[in-house]
Amino acid sequence: MSDLVIETTGLHKEFRSRRGGLRVAVQGLDLAVNRGGVHGFLGPNGSGKTTTIRMLLGLARASKGSMELFGHVVPDSLPAVIDRVGAVVESPKFSPNFTGRQNLLLLARTIGAPTTRVDAAIETVGLTGRDRDRFKSYSLGMKQRLAIAATLLKDPELLILDEPTNGLDPAGIREIRDTIRDLGERGVTVLLSSHILAEVQQVCDSATIIGNGRLLASGRVDELLQGGAAAVRVEVPDPSAARGVLQSAGFSVAAASGDLPGLLVESETPADVTRVLGEAGIWLTSLTPVRRDLESVFLELTQADTLGHDRAQEGGA
Repeated sequence: MSDLVIETTGLHKEFRSRRGGLRVAVQGLDLAVNRGGVHGFLGPNGSGKTTTIRMLLGLARASKGSMELFGHVVPDSLPAVIDRVGAVVESPKFSPNFTGRQNLLLLARTIGAPTTRVDAAIETVGLTGRDRDRFKSYSLGMKQRLAIAATLLKDPELLILDEPTNGLDPAGIREIRDTIRDLGERGVTVLLSSHILAEVQQVCDSATIIGNGRLLASGRVDELLQGGAAAVRVEVPDPSAARGVLQSAGFSVAAASGDLPGLLVESETPADVTRVLGEAGIWLTSLTPVRRDLESVFLELTQADTLGHDRAQEGGA
């Protein structure tokens, strides 16, 4: 039995624009998701994540390429595997005047799932104690957790979540994150489509990063974080002078990101930064190693891809 739960090869999707031209949403995408754990599916808005998911679920037709779920070619064999898949792709419809439990019981009867799974689903998503409240009284985070509970009624082996934390406040994001982490630990394979990278890094074992519908990188999260240049953040009394000295010595220097003060200097050996500045009579106020995170990897890949894509467009114009 293959360890791959999801596999796409050369997946391609084109849309006809209103002006009659073709817009490429997904181009030559090779996606591989192993059984077990949480796999992040990352990309900027408009990069082809939702389109890919819709093709996997038979909601959109691929222009070319192949797709498999559990080793079965889809969409042709989708009826044979669909009961093993749960998905939250669009906002689900629940009766606002029914309680969370009543909504799940109604859905269980509709799809022929044992009603005994309702209690387990409620417990898994952390709605115990609130399941008898009306759906219309739920916060956005609770509504999203109920949507995940609805997919669990089928006892799926694969759960596909498309931007499940969109619009949620920090508390709601944490609730969904905890639910996803728990599902992965229970043995469910989760494909998590998102652009909230700090959250993804906390729950995902592996990740695929796409841009402009193309694969940019894929692998275990710890492996993705190992690439790229090491960096340090330095604070000095005269940042402008320090930048000039470091750049003259061959270092790549930029302003520190966000609200952090100082300069970001690419260097495998912080001692070299200290030495170069000291020889120029510039003394450090502080030097802090910068830990590479998934956001920096994501930005490096997608910005480079956007630049290359724009140049290709200009060349073809």
